[in-house]
Amino acid sequence: MEITIGDTLFTLHPSGAVYWKDQNMLLIADVHLGKISHFRKFGSAIPQKAINTNFERLNKLVSYFNPDKICFLGDLFHSTLNNEWGLFEVWVKNQSSAIILIKGNHDIISPEKFSELGIQMERELLLNQFLLTHHPEIREGVFNISGHIHPGIKVRGVGRQSLSVPCFHKQLNQLTLPAFGAFTGKFLITPKIGDAIYATAADEVIKI
Repeated sequence: MEITIGDTLFTLHPSGAVYWKDQNMLLIADVHLGKISHFRKFGSAIPQKAINTNFERLNKLVSYFNPDKICFLGDLFHSTLNNEWGLFEVWVKNQSSAIILIKGNHDIISPEKFSELGIQMERELLLNQFLLTHHPEIREGVFNISGHIHPGIKVRGVGRQSLSVPCFHKQLNQLTLPAFGAFTGKFLITPKIGDAIYATAADEVIKI
């Protein structure tokens, strides 16, 4: 789904990513690589093949948009180094896009490790009037795009059935992206008057 913020066009993708056409940039929040390995280490019954899920989703997204830049809005990795770092190294070496990481609260791996892969690491990034951060920020004169919250919305059917789905949450001067990563969970939000909610389905984005 395409939306316009000011005079700038953005595409909301069902994966939870945003494509910024003017910058030819993908914005992706909360991938939490390594989380599946972390859970498996402590006994969670998650199949080994699930580890590849995030990389497969990233590959499809990059192939579709072919961006010049990929900006991860924090929490790229869930915790400390584990065997998913090796998969990430291979993935990065196969990318032609420049990669930027906005540091999130889970990004505790040494910045030197990212630097060795040619990844630019920032606390935040201001491009035109858009402020890219991990935590949502309210600052005068800018529009904030962030992650961290893992927003979700409960959708109710004509009966009493309901379903919780990830969503984009747009407020007056802020857009919060859903978590991109598998097994990341959701925080159910309560929209306020004037907010816009864009729910993600398997292959489409739906304005609620």
